Amino acid sequence: MKYAGPVVKSLLENDLYKFTMWQALLHSHPGAQTEYAFNCRNTPAYPLAELKADVERELDHLCTLSFTDDELAYLRGLRYIKSDFVDFLTVFRFQLRFIEVTADGEALTIVARGPQVHVMGFEIYVLYIVNELYFRRFDAEAALAEGRRRLSGKITRLRALGEQPPCRHPFEFFDFGLRRRYSGAWHDEVVATLAREAPQWFKGTSNVYLARKYGLVPIGTMAHEYLQSYQSFGVRLRDFQKAALEGWVQEYRGDLGVALTDVVGMDAFLADFDLYFAKLFDGLRHDSGDPVIWGEKALAHYAKLRLDAHTKRLVFSDGLDLDKAYVLYRHFADRTMTGFGIGTNLSNDVGLVPLNIVMKLVSCNGQPVAKLSDAPGKTLCKDETFLAYLRQVFHHDVIP
Repeated sequence: MKYAGPVVKSLLENDLYKFTMWQALLHSHPGAQTEYAFNCRNTPAYPLAELKADVERELDHLCTLSFTDDELAYLRGLRYIKSDFVDFLTVFRFQLRFIEVTADGEALTIVARGPQVHVMGFEIYVLYIVNELYFRRFDAEAALAEGRRRLSGKITRLRALGEQPPCRHPFEFFDFGLRRRYSGAWHDEVVATLAREAPQWFKGTSNVYLARKYGLVPIGTMAHEYLQSYQSFGVRLRDFQKAALEGWVQEYRGDLGVALTDVVGMDAFLADFDLYFAKLFDGLRHDSGDPVIWGEKALAHYAKLRLDAHTKRLVFSDGLDLDKAYVLYRHFADRTMTGFGIGTNLSNDVGLVPLNIVMKLVSCNGQPVAKLSDAPGKTLCKDETFLAYLRQVFHHDVIP
């Protein structure tokens, strides 16, 4: 097969929350040592191990890239990005010695080990590198034709939904599809089309490069790895969420105020999300478990704290498509602001079965870390003893 050129064109093509977590951890725990591991949760059409040499070639290229002056100027213009972090990015380059690619039978194993501020950035690039290389082996003409047909259908449905009586708060959705996209060119086309054809509903993208290119709002705050890291940062395990949220508050002081809730489950999160945090954070993000049950728990919590839910936002981001998002919108949007981060269904809805791949933090400072998802199958931890201990500490009974 003829080489189609490098997958990663710009270091700015990363999810916003990678930059925001990167900055926070560089400032608070610059010496943390971590390990991140790649995992494919479904069965691919052909063994991913066949991509080993191609992935290594793409990582070689990634490690030659640096941020350009205009990219750094864009980041510096985001009010929550601090000057010293941009100065760090000015000299930053990925190091091949911190990442290893191996074939384990038919499986592809990718592990990044080293200082967190040098390896945490690999995740999103690795995921969309693997995705694009994988899908290059399929019929691109047929996939793109089907993708355009489906995208046109989405825009038609959006316009039909827009004719329905509105709720108190507007319907707004964002592109969260960078990590599992079909290709970079297709992702660009999808975002450009939505920005042009549906601007009243499409309000931003997590892809910082495309946000800059199309004048969109870059969307994102924190992911699981940020909170998980605090499991190893010297606080009592029971208090790691409070420490992580406090660290975020001190770093951003009112900006980027949407907190992720499912690192040890929604119930344990709400036990830590007291009036102090509930006032300081603008809203919450759902990423596992039943979204209606989750949202009702969030609204009940705000009511218990006597906070006006109309001033808060619930962001849903777990396996959504437009129809699922709109059902949730009709359920909640008369009572609170909502937002919907749609990923694979926007960037990889081309008639092929998407890969369900992740690259997660598995250890920090020499000890295991984990998330206890509100959905079976999303828990990831190498150490069953630590997982059992974490489950006991937080009274979490969802079985992975």
